[in-house]
Amino acid sequence: MLTKADDYPIHQTPEPIAYAGGHRNFYDRYFFNGYSSDGALFFAAALGVYPTLNIMDAAFCVVHDGRQYNLRASRALRMERLDTRVGPIEIEVIEPLRVLRVVANDPDHGFSADIQFNARVDAIEEPRFTRHAGTQVVMDVTRLTQNGDYRGTITLKNERFELDRLGVQGTRDRSWGVRPVGARDPQPNPSAGAPQFYWLWAPCNFPSCGAFYHVNSDAEGKPWNTRGVIAPKLGAGRSAEIDDVSSTLSFKSGTRHAAHAIVNYVSPHHGNYKIELEPQYHFYMKGLGYGHPEWGHGSYHGESAAVFDEYVLADAAPTDPTNIHIQAICKATLTSDAGTERGIGVLEQLIIGAHKPSGFKELLDMAP
Repeated sequence: MLTKADDYPIHQTPEPIAYAGGHRNFYDRYFFNGYSSDGALFFAAALGVYPTLNIMDAAFCVVHDGRQYNLRASRALRMERLDTRVGPIEIEVIEPLRVLRVVANDPDHGFSADIQFNARVDAIEEPRFTRHAGTQVVMDVTRLTQNGDYRGTITLKNERFELDRLGVQGTRDRSWGVRPVGARDPQPNPSAGAPQFYWLWAPCNFPSCGAFYHVNSDAEGKPWNTRGVIAPKLGAGRSAEIDDVSSTLSFKSGTRHAAHAIVNYVSPHHGNYKIELEPQYHFYMKGLGYGHPEWGHGSYHGESAAVFDEYVLADAAPTDPTNIHIQAICKATLTSDAGTERGIGVLEQLIIGAHKPSGFKELLDMAP
């Protein structure tokens, strides 16, 4: 079957685009987050394409005044990947790697958004994520990440937010490849072992630069995928890729969520950097479908469906497995040979199973 994508020079196999990426769990995804300069407003949006499942889904979430508002939508893909609209949510690439637009509209709940992401640093390519669970490939993913400024508006319960006036910045990413999506495989994998996943992702915005850090570690604390980058603003030089990067966390008692974090970058060529992160509040990733019991990524909801719901942040139990995956909105302080800068960013956390450096031994035991 030929689709609009076949008219672009993007083929990677001899097949039409509609049939490329034939693994059952293949996906292609957009993600955005943004926060006002004072951290009072946060939003996140995502759109995922699941070609073999023939599904596209999307979500737009806003956190304000202690509540999280979530708009989710799903539709049958019908094999056409370039129609990046799912019910009330749409993503448009205006200028690749520079300018993208996200639109959402749910008048029944007094919610709408029309925002534009404008890159403030070059996109970085993260190392390829490849992970096995016993005999099975559970992750084989490429991702680009980029910090930017936002302009446009969000309306929530009849309150209008002008993003450029609020100094809204944030991060977007694009990832594609193989990871668990859709319904679970009913066939157990006897070689998979106990579930374990330690993930931190900490993109931050400072006046002079963007800073990037992520790590996936095994149960012993050994990283199997990590990277640190200090990226100057567009036109101000090249990004510094730093191999020696590490993080230390202290945890809130009774949770798997950080109370405080420090990321250290050490480089004989680019100098040393330290970022201190002070979490202010949490965004719960299930709002975008991550780990959601009903609206998980690639789940089937018929030809077309959309839902809206709200969470009170103070009511979110930290021991609930669906609340483990978060982005903490953080005050950020960058210290380097050039001095100190203050900014803002997120510390995404998904910590499941054992992690020796953190003191976790079981699937979901909590910090003392």
